[in-house]
Amino acid sequence: MKRTLLSLLFFVAAGLLTLASPAFTQDAGQKPQFPLNGYYTYGKLHGVTTEQAMLGGLAGTSIPLFSYKVTASRDGNPYSGVMVGRSPFFHGARTTNIPVVIIPVKFTMTDHDLGAQVFDPTAADPTCSPHGSALTVFEASPILNAVNFTMPFPPEAGGVNVGSGQYIDEFQRANFWSKVMVTGDRYHTTLSPVTVAPTQNVTVPTGHGKGYSTTDLGGGCGPFGAIDGSWWDPVIFVGGSGGEAQTLITNLTTAGTISPTQFPIFLFYNVIMNAVGESPCSAGCALGYHNSQGSPVQTYGVADWDTTGDFTGGGHTTANSSVMAHEVGEWMDDPLGNNFVPAFGHIGQVSGCQSNLEVGDALSGTIVPPVSLGGMNYDLQELVFFSWFYGAPTLAVDGDFSNNDTFEADAGAICM
Repeated sequence: MKRTLLSLLFFVAAGLLTLASPAFTQDAGQKPQFPLNGYYTYGKLHGVTTEQAMLGGLAGTSIPLFSYKVTASRDGNPYSGVMVGRSPFFHGARTTNIPVVIIPVKFTMTDHDLGAQVFDPTAADPTCSPHGSALTVFEASPILNAVNFTMPFPPEAGGVNVGSGQYIDEFQRANFWSKVMVTGDRYHTTLSPVTVAPTQNVTVPTGHGKGYSTTDLGGGCGPFGAIDGSWWDPVIFVGGSGGEAQTLITNLTTAGTISPTQFPIFLFYNVIMNAVGESPCSAGCALGYHNSQGSPVQTYGVADWDTTGDFTGGGHTTANSSVMAHEVGEWMDDPLGNNFVPAFGHIGQVSGCQSNLEVGDALSGTIVPPVSLGGMNYDLQELVFFSWFYGAPTLAVDGDFSNNDTFEADAGAICM
């Protein structure tokens, strides 16, 4: 059964990411327009070639990567790319562990009419996060813990049990099911071990971030914060350098807390990113992104753990683990941001055309049936399979093109 696809309320902000318009500056008294527009973005490898990145993986100085080559039936052209882990094509019976470091970021917003506001992923919030802090429930989530998965998800008819594992691991098994099913339960790409870095305390300067109260929103649970992406990580948002994120990465690397052999994830709590300046997100704010840089290549992710319920679209609400599922899935299947595919578009958050293998973007905001673990229901985003981008026939489970059967055929005609 097909579900309604996400409306264009969630849209690609390729243009947004390079703009520095004063229209994004918060005007006095301006309030967010509910519901809020959200999107996801990514960085492309810089400072090193793909070949050098691969050599780092082989030498054990960065995370393990495998390469693939395919001829796309959608346009008849050859493509190549790089993914995290070991190849399901040639070494299917193999488990790869990727160490993860969770980096909680505690933001203090000084710019608010009611005084400073604090957004802390390690703090209890019994009203909006009754099962524990954002850090606690993330650690207990299906992103980091094994669940027995059937894809498509029940109550869909015709689902196949793809095994027990973390959500993105089992998505990847389903993604290449025709290659790994013959190995039984011997192909996995697991986020392990998981460690937690010291909380990073960040005071956001006035003009680079703003806190919004529940009364500002007129809707969701609790306040949220919007920070200036060009201040936080200009590498991503304005194509620059420096920024608070880069400073934290440098400091944590120097301290030995993170390294290129690990996948660091910056965990926010109800904090999102405007491209430039303060914004009420009426023009869209980034909920998360992933990036890679340097030599050896350091990959990392940034994700908001949302409990406000303020970001909606297509009949779904972006909540708790959906942003994390989106970003970890895209990191695994397009870690360097340059896995090119025949152009697709006009679907999900992609209002124009896009040409890389970002497995979340075409279904941004589309949530699979809740996955219960430890007494909590987790919202996981549906993700797009490899064969959807390159074309039929599919390599994936149950003849599908996404892991909850929203896509029953490939992306079709080349986007123009």
